[in-house]
Amino acid sequence: MPHASPEASPDTVANGSGRRERIGILGGTFDPVHVGHLMDASAAHYQLQLDRVMVVVARDPWQKRDRVVAPAEVRYEMVVAALGDVEGLEASRIELERDGPTYTIDTVEHLEAPDRELFLVVGSDVAAGMATWHRVDDLRSRVTLAVVDRDATPFPDPPGWRVARVTVPRLELSSTDLRGRVAAGEPIDFLVPVAAARILAAHGLYRS
Repeated sequence: MPHASPEASPDTVANGSGRRERIGILGGTFDPVHVGHLMDASAAHYQLQLDRVMVVVARDPWQKRDRVVAPAEVRYEMVVAALGDVEGLEASRIELERDGPTYTIDTVEHLEAPDRELFLVVGSDVAAGMATWHRVDDLRSRVTLAVVDRDATPFPDPPGWRVARVTVPRLELSSTDLRGRVAAGEPIDFLVPVAAARILAAHGLYRS
């Protein structure tokens, strides 16, 4: 069931609906984007009753600089193709158009407004390491952490965060594994959306 959020006061409501716009932020390198990413975005959109989920492509992720393979613009192109016209999900260039290292707090500060409520969508493995994130205290005060649970035993709520839970079927899949499959000449059918896989192939990504 969706977690309830605080009611908006009259001076924070942008329209006559009686509540703030609820925006999910699902960030990542998406190198490449795969069905697990789409499943997380879709589940968060539905279960938390979000107005939209922004799938934000990192340009220069400071924690993964030695692991990013595909150019940022190509990764964004794959995300756009993967999402297609699915209602409520949208690819975002916000971090591609900002210079310097990619920090989530900068994206959150850009998006925050009195008439919005922001949800940062992360996997439980990522939630376990939130303490290492840049300006984590500022981030904690600005968002609700939407933790995607895949395990039978959910990861405990990180202390001090407002937490909402999103449940999805267990799926052992990672972009690292997919890059290895492509390099080995193995199929990635049904693991990467067809439209994104075509772009991946057209650019000759991840070939050894």
